[in-house]
Amino acid sequence: MQKFRKKIARLRFFATRSGPSLALILALWACKPVQEVEVPTHSVADQELDAAFEKGVLVIEASAYACYRFDVYVATSREQQARGLMAVRKIPAMTGMLFIYDFVATHSMWMKNTLIPLDMVFARQDGTVSSVVHDTEPHSLQSIASIEPVAYVLELNAGTAAKLFIDENSRLIWESANRDDE
Repeated sequence: MQKFRKKIARLRFFATRSGPSLALILALWACKPVQEVEVPTHSVADQELDAAFEKGVLVIEASAYACYRFDVYVATSREQQARGLMAVRKIPAMTGMLFIYDFVATHSMWMKNTLIPLDMVFARQDGTVSSVVHDTEPHSLQSIASIEPVAYVLELNAGTAAKLFIDENSRLIWESANRDDE
């Protein structure tokens, strides 16, 4: 256990000094492998998601002892963010949707036309988790808002955040596939 703690401490040291590319590589290296899950064939909704959204990889550092790799659909435009996971009947385990906003604000969402319950993870601009809303109600018009200004919202299958201990002590590590190198 001590060896793993040192590994994570080195990861944090290098990640904070080397930028997002190295941070993502190191986070993936430190992650424990997740048991492979058989993914069902794509439904029409899945094909529409694939066509409408870029995909990316996101790592969640859930504690000093665990991190998890997720495949995410990336919602950056207002149209994509308005659509979100509406009409989607099922998403595979370890898959989610990452909403990336151009501005930091108290963002809110609702579940109108969303068919599945979700966990919503609100994260600050540096990727640290601000708050988590568990098990949202499908079709609800209730506004679900961050408790403070945030730059990201991650939607996951309901129950995922509790199962993996994703909370206010967690951090999202993500790098855009189309990032311009400066």
